[in-house]
Parts: sequence; C-alpha cells; structure tokens
Amino acid sequence: MAAEEKTSDYQKVTFRDRMSTVDNEGKRVWVFPQMPKGKLYNYRRVVAYTLLAFFYLAPHLKIKGEQLVFLNFLERKFVLFGNTFYPQDFHLLVLAFITLLVFIILFTVVYGRIFCGWTCPQTVFLEFLYRPIEYLIDGNRRKQQVLAQQPMNLKKLSKRLLKHGIYLAISFGTIITFWSYLIGYPNVLANMSGWPGSNFSSLLVVLAFTAAHYYVFAWFREQVCSLVCPYGRLQGVMLDQNSIVVAYDYVRGEPRGRGRNEDKGDCIDCKRCVDVCPTGIDIRNGTQLECINCTACIDACNSVMYAVNKPKGLIRYASERSISESKKHVLNTRAIAYSVVLVILLAVVSYSFMNRGDVETTIIRAQGTLFQEYGADAYSNLYNLQMVNKTSDAVQMELKLLTPDGEIKLMGDELNLEVGKVAKRNLLIILPKNTLSQSNTHLVIGVYEDGELLEEIKSTFVGPNSLDNE
Repeated sequence: MAAEEKTSDYQKVTFRDRMSTVDNEGKRVWVFPQMPKGKLYNYRRVVAYTLLAFFYLAPHLKIKGEQLVFLNFLERKFVLFGNTFYPQDFHLLVLAFITLLVFIILFTVVYGRIFCGWTCPQTVFLEFLYRPIEYLIDGNRRKQQVLAQQPMNLKKLSKRLLKHGIYLAISFGTIITFWSYLIGYPNVLANMSGWPGSNFSSLLVVLAFTAAHYYVFAWFREQVCSLVCPYGRLQGVMLDQNSIVVAYDYVRGEPRGRGRNEDKGDCIDCKRCVDVCPTGIDIRNGTQLECINCTACIDACNSVMYAVNKPKGLIRYASERSISESKKHVLNTRAIAYSVVLVILLAVVSYSFMNRGDVETTIIRAQGTLFQEYGADAYSNLYNLQMVNKTSDAVQMELKLLTPDGEIKLMGDELNLEVGKVAKRNLLIILPKNTLSQSNTHLVIGVYEDGELLEEIKSTFVGPNSLDNE
C-alpha cells in the first residue's frame, strides 16, 4: 500500500507535458551536457569507435576484388562482404527488409531504445565524434555555458572558428566516404580531381550534403531524436510496462533529499543524471520521448551512490513493472520468447544469404510448344534458359542431363557468363523413344562450372499421350 501511495505521489509531481529543450515561449533551450564517465560509457565508446572505424575504412577495404560494402543503386549492384547482389536477388532484399521491420518492433517492445543509445548513427557521430571535440575546445559543461553567455571577443571567436572548422572538415570527409559507398572510392577520386573546373555539379551536391550534415550535428543535434526521427515517435506505441528501458527506481529513490532521515529515499537530488543527459531530460520523471537510453545517467548515478555509500542501480536497465513491484529480475517470459523469435529471424535471413548460389539458373519449358520428333528414334522439347552470374569473375558454365539418358543441345554461343550479366538461351532436350514410358517424364539437369557440379534443376519432358496407354 505504501509503495502504491509513493508511486501515485511520484507520478503527480513529476509528470511533464512539454519538451525539455523548448521553453514556455517555444524557443530552443540549448543543452550543455556534462561529459559522461563510467563503465557503461566505456562500453559504448568501444562500440561507437568500432562502428566509426568500419564506416570510414569499409570503402577502402576489398574482398574478392570488390569493395567491402558497395551500394550502387544506379547500376543496381550491391556488394556486402564479398557477396554481390543483383536485381535477381530482390526477393532476398525484401525478406531482409521485412525481417528488419519485425526485428525493430520486437526488439523495441522488449529492450526499448537500446539501438538509439548504442548504435544509432546520430548518437555515434554526435556523442563520440562531435561532442568530444567540443569538450576539447570549449571545455566542460560549466565552461561551455559561460562561453555561450559572454559577448563575442577574440578568444571566443577563435574557439568558434576552430571548432566549426573541424566540424566542417569532418562533415566533408563523412559525405565523401558516404559517396564512396555509392559509386566506389576510385570514381570519387576521379570526380574530385577535376574540381572546381570540371565536375562542378558533383562538387555542388557534395557541398550541399556537407552543409546538411554540419547543420545536423553542429546545431540541430538532439532535436533530430525528439522532433524528426520516426523511431523515437513510435516508441510510445511499442513500449509497455514490461519493456526494458533506462529507468529510475522511484520506489527506492523517493522522496528525494539529502541527509540520513529515514523518510528520505536514496536519491539525494544532486541532478547529476540531468547534467549528463544529451537530450536535457530528467530521467526521474519516467520514460520520455526524448530519452535515447544512452545510459549516461546510469553511470552518473552509480558514481554518486558509490560516494554516499548506497547500493548502485538507482537508475538502471529495468521495466516499469519490475520497479513498481520491486522485483530485481529483468527478463520475463515474454521477453525471452520474443528474443527467441528474433534469433530465429536472424538465423533464417543469414541462412538465405549464405546459401545463395553464385550462379542462378532457370530452365522452363517453352510455353505453347509440344514435343517434336527428332530423327526416327527420339523426341525433343524446347526450353528457355536464363543464367545470372552473381560472382565478381567471368565463369564458364555447362549443362548435362543427369536423368534419364538423353542429350542437351544448346542453341547459340557457349555459356561464358560475364560479371553480373544475364545469359538467355534456347535449348533442346532430346530423349530416345525407348526411354519414355509416359507422357510426362521427370528430368534432372546438372549445372556445372569448370567441371564442378553446382546444382541440380528439375523439370519435365512432354511426350505423346499414347505412351500412357501402353
């Protein structure tokens, strides 16, 4: 009963109906977060710099002669870790996209916005690339606030020029890297070599995107998460009382205050959790639209709890239900079940991509055609053949009839497949009359590359209906 009264009072006092970064007049409230420190921040730093290193290095690394990641939408060629995908693999991309949507929904329902705080590009670039530069040049939270309020002078101007000059350089390099994913790094260098005298249109496009990138990370910042990002807006729909989020244990922490009074909770109202929040919220007000689950408040609160000799975890990963019911466990039956579904989805998509053939072969009997006599002792059927080379090298292909005994005659040139090309041919399958016992005969056709069997394709051979009556 006491816990219920505490919960009710807490919700009445702390519930908010406005954004923390907008004042009563609708003007922007600039956020000056303190630089986080702690175990979780160190983990996030490892994840973030790994992602940044991959982003900037991937266009320069090659596997099987191809760029590590290449997304050429104009030529409809996509390369992922040495595997080349063409329009014929569209069904795999659709499967991956559907899986991604289901994954996002289930993952958010169970684990909240962990993606936002740990791997989202907006968070990674802002918190681990742009803000560290700001801390290095402008100083910590308090120094930044003082610098922002003082009138422009030579010292402030030099800091502003240095900081924003570095921001622009990073933004330009980032756009060039992103462009390399689309057309390849060698083509990017070829375009840049003529600037500004030639390829002026590409220069303008790069400068426009550089300005947009700079604007987002130098000024718009956390507003992207609060106002623009659709994932943040959908959070309120997908989360429930069982979702695992960064949460304040109000049962343990309320009422706030310093001292050793027995009526006081563990929260000493130091506001360290507010100072480090990159979106300017007070996590003690409960789950909010702006919260990206970055864990900065967890590290800040744990350091304070350690200093005042109280248990850590006043702010932690937890669900609303586990806090209201004072339960320590995090995962429930539903969370475990959803996690199993997520693993299965990833396994299915991974299996589909890993078992995708290097050469896709389709053999279909030509529509509207019947069997034909081929000499005095055999029948023939006409088939349409289509082969797609999905590798990064030219290949020499061959077809053989495995069952029953017969012959394949290819019409046209040999099957020398160029990289990424589609070869279309007509072919005849010829079966001796004495091997046919019915009007429909099952065929097994072997597809060979340089003498090695890649796959077996099944089809049917149509003969005279009189064979069924024999």
